[in-house]
Amino acid sequence: MNDDQLLRYSRHILLPEIGVEGQEAILAARVLVVGAGGLGSPAAMYLAAAGVGTLVLADGDTVDLTNLQRQILHSQDAVGRPKVESGRDTLARLNPLARVEALVERLEGAALDEQIAAADVVLDCSDNFATRHAINRACVRHRKPLVSGAAIRFDGQVSVFDLRKPDSPCYHCLFPEGDEVEEVRCAVMGVFAPLTGIIGTTQAAEALKLIVGCGTTLDGRLLLLDGLAMEWRSVSLGRDPGCAVCAQA
Repeated sequence: MNDDQLLRYSRHILLPEIGVEGQEAILAARVLVVGAGGLGSPAAMYLAAAGVGTLVLADGDTVDLTNLQRQILHSQDAVGRPKVESGRDTLARLNPLARVEALVERLEGAALDEQIAAADVVLDCSDNFATRHAINRACVRHRKPLVSGAAIRFDGQVSVFDLRKPDSPCYHCLFPEGDEVEEVRCAVMGVFAPLTGIIGTTQAAEALKLIVGCGTTLDGRLLLLDGLAMEWRSVSLGRDPGCAVCAQA
């Protein structure tokens, strides 16, 4: 690190759990954030501010006026622009030292596989089960830690699936693909603006802990937030020995 970096990241370096070595790990990390909306906005902003060396933002959507209530990567003048390009500009203003790769596409197939293989940590900030399951399958294949978040109405959830560990569950263990799970969207059900900030920021925190190797992550736990009561609940998760995705991996 040069003098500017030592000063910029000094409050991290002061933490014995991070220190110089931990901050250098953050600077060397490549993090994939799938989704540049409600969850991806705060997650990407804190990851960039913390010094993540390469931040890959993937989203095929454009900024809509209805997004601005909660998607803090974007401003009024970004309406109509690709979300990842708007996000890249915001993150450059926040921390010009961070390298941001903007992928204007819904990652799938070989492109998703390639990006996950290259990442150190993957953040699922998407809003549909098809994408979530595709991300999970690729993370299982490549043994990449996955930080999953979701937020709707006043309810949020976060978990870590550290697929480097043989006993860690995967997303499919929790929500088996093909089960009749109701898929709800913000456009229909609404979402409390700060909720996406709380969950997305928690995802960023878990990602940084995974990169540094400090603390206890949410691996094997599902953290649930009731935003109306402002109450957190933690539920233990176990690996499904019959899981169609990770049991034979």
